[in-house]
Amino acid sequence: MHIGMTAIFQNPLHSEGVSDYEIYQQDMQLAFQAEGLGFESVWGVEHHFTDYTMTPDVTQFLAAVGGACKQVKLGSMVIVLPWNDPVRVAEKLSMLDCMTDGRVIAGIGRGLGRIEFEGFKVPMEESRERFVESAETILQGLEQGYCEYNGKYIKQPKARIRPEPFKSFKNRTYAAAISPESSAIMAKLGVGILVIPQKPWDEHAKELSDYNSLFLETHGYEAPNPYVAGWVACHEDERKAEEMARTYIGGYWQSVVKHYEMQNDHFQHTKGYEYYKRLTETIETEGLDAMTQFFMNLQVWGTPEQCVSKIKDIHAKTNCAGFNGIFSYAGMGSEMAQRNMKLFADAVLPEIRQLGSTPLFDREIISEPEFVSARHRAA
Repeated sequence: MHIGMTAIFQNPLHSEGVSDYEIYQQDMQLAFQAEGLGFESVWGVEHHFTDYTMTPDVTQFLAAVGGACKQVKLGSMVIVLPWNDPVRVAEKLSMLDCMTDGRVIAGIGRGLGRIEFEGFKVPMEESRERFVESAETILQGLEQGYCEYNGKYIKQPKARIRPEPFKSFKNRTYAAAISPESSAIMAKLGVGILVIPQKPWDEHAKELSDYNSLFLETHGYEAPNPYVAGWVACHEDERKAEEMARTYIGGYWQSVVKHYEMQNDHFQHTKGYEYYKRLTETIETEGLDAMTQFFMNLQVWGTPEQCVSKIKDIHAKTNCAGFNGIFSYAGMGSEMAQRNMKLFADAVLPEIRQLGSTPLFDREIISEPEFVSARHRAA
């Protein structure tokens, strides 16, 4: 199994005098240490305008990591396509890939935060169609070396990508998919699934099974194994680990509810987000404390042995080819975050690396000379 880490740059303590600069220094240090601790990839998450996650340009963050670290792969989890020009996304991914000798894992998504859609003046109800058109523009562009598309929203005259892609992005492009409708779209697009746990693991497993079947039916070959993210709270003392989880994983869930406005009814009136109506209704029915406990129990926390056991259970349900840990969040201090990640790297990572199979992005599918030759013939 491929093991990565994500830096999310979350600052809920800004009102208490913790600057965004301090958070950046803390999480950048974790990212730069990842390679030496044995992690195989570093990931960033695009968000805007609030303290929920402060990474407005994921590729810029990954370029810094790619310069400081020479082996780790560089993943976007995710670049939100409706907020970005697709040609610019294709250019940035190709540029980053050229700068880092082909280490990019491209993660894409359609977005959920109303404040972000409003900030970019993009109607939220258009997000699903905009995502599909942008994804097709980018995926085709990265394979053929130029973007050209005539859709409802994306009308792109032929424009070459320079620096040109030098290897295929097939089998190293993933998309976040929370709702069943999104999973079906990703299967048709031919991209892998990034599982960001927000529902019972049995539901994730059922949707992955449906996705796998549709992927095979559409493309004639099997889908890549999914890649799973999880919030980690690891401590040698079981009681202290649970205290960490309640304080910080619970705190993170509170930030999710706040950022995505899950306690009001706007999802009920927004086309394309019908699935989230159910989530807001569940919060209203069960109560925020119960939902916080539910989210906490989806994540990876406890002693190293308990963390290994939980990831083994996740793997058994999803057949995932990778696990991506988030170690600093919800105002967790630098010292605790460092200890959290290092203990996981020392005591958990070696055990779970033996699980499953190597993800496709860690294998050479199409050689670089073959890809470049084929693309030039197509152009």
